[in-house]
Amino acid sequence: MDWPRDLAGWPNRDYSSRIAARPHRWHVQRMGRGPVVLLIHGAGGATHSWRDVMPVLAPHAHVVALDLPGQGFTQAGTRARSGLEPTAADIAALCADQGWDPIGIVGHSAGVAVALRLSQMLHATPAVVGINPALDKFEGVAGWLFPVLAKALALNPLTPFLFTIGGASGRRARQLIEGTGSHLADEGYRLYSRLMSNRSHISGTLQMMASWELDGLIAELPKVNAHTLFLAATGDRAVPVSVAERAAARMPDAKVEILNDLGHLAHEEAPEMVARRILAFLGLDKTARARQVP
Repeated sequence: MDWPRDLAGWPNRDYSSRIAARPHRWHVQRMGRGPVVLLIHGAGGATHSWRDVMPVLAPHAHVVALDLPGQGFTQAGTRARSGLEPTAADIAALCADQGWDPIGIVGHSAGVAVALRLSQMLHATPAVVGINPALDKFEGVAGWLFPVLAKALALNPLTPFLFTIGGASGRRARQLIEGTGSHLADEGYRLYSRLMSNRSHISGTLQMMASWELDGLIAELPKVNAHTLFLAATGDRAVPVSVAERAAARMPDAKVEILNDLGHLAHEEAPEMVARRILAFLGLDKTARARQVP
């Protein structure tokens, strides 16, 4: 990719920078001053997922959003570090390299698992906010079939080409997103369509899926001491509310708040409301508690 022209039309591009911290070349967006709050997108996403959340958080914190290795505009240095454990370790190394000491980590979907594991790796345990946390394993046949398929696709060099041949239509992006229970403005569908047309992004996403393993984290949930809030949307067709409730019940300091009438991309559907809940939970905005939507 031709940096920075490859960012043309990307949300908040004026706040983008690239940071070389082994083994990756990270794309990060930084906005605001104050205590650091780190934002981690889910599988197949990128910094655009936080496009309307960041400006609400920025008056109260130094907000840092990053693209996961191989996804969005982050160039992965190796395919061998796409799983949960190495991803969290590499983000911890990035934080150390940049002198970031987050007081809070906000994750979405699979990014919640990264946030929880990362909270155990940092010197001072940050609070965690998880939006529709993907913290459960597939059951039955899917439990072994889906990872095997993902690994096979990731290892096939033709897969990204086949996924992106002819480009990704806005209609296909809309169908996938609305299949998770979310409804976005046209810009949101356009941005996801753009990602779905990018072979490097597709390859990075498939590699993450093929390497994903949650057994260790799920087993250790009773030892995850981070002050945690799960925001679970009732309209999420990808991750049911019960996943957040089961995870919170096994953790020493976790609670669940329900988001009514929203889907899997709740923070993109209602960014102001989600951002205010984040601020209130992290204690960054005293007025956020008064304005918090029930």
